[in-house]
Amino acid sequence: MDLYFAPLACSMATRIALYEAGADARYIQRDRNKRLADGSDFYQINPLGMVPTLRTDEGELLTENAAILQYVADCFPQSGLTPVGKMERARLQQWLSFIGTELHKAVYLPLLQAKQPAEAKAYAAGLADARLGIVDKHLTGREFLLDRFSVADAYLYTVLNWSRATPIDLTKWPAIGAYMSNLRKRPSVAKAVAEEGALYAEEQARHKAA
Repeated sequence: MDLYFAPLACSMATRIALYEAGADARYIQRDRNKRLADGSDFYQINPLGMVPTLRTDEGELLTENAAILQYVADCFPQSGLTPVGKMERARLQQWLSFIGTELHKAVYLPLLQAKQPAEAKAYAAGLADARLGIVDKHLTGREFLLDRFSVADAYLYTVLNWSRATPIDLTKWPAIGAYMSNLRKRPSVAKAVAEEGALYAEEQARHKAA
């Protein structure tokens, strides 16, 4: 399968999941101008120009984090990246939805977008305490969001990792801090962060030189 990604973007969650599963995949970088390394227009693949986008081994295109992460987990059931019970699967979907809507889109995206007005950034920052408080309370005494590492953890780590580029100080939430510290030591996470961090630095250097 092919994963279209941008360095350190939300697509890194799928990279973590693929590494966790030991899957063979091709990683195709989309730059900030929505172009691929061969110069082709990424909009021809995804009309919104957004990552992650996954091309399956059967040639199907799949978009949206929650769908892609669950698809990857289902392709590699031996990885245990998704639970099998009805309620457990619902809890996974609950956390994927919460991360996508309440953290990714509501809090972090406005804070990371340079063109957002100051009022929008202030509003987004004001939402962080309640939402991160919910996560911190849930993680108190827990190693993962569910009973074991899942694709929801891959997504949550990826989103919370953006805090360093925002005014959000994760040290206010000790359980979140411990969670992030523990996940950074996980081989799949450490490998994804190191590789995408290097690619991001290269992209930044090219942008400054242009």
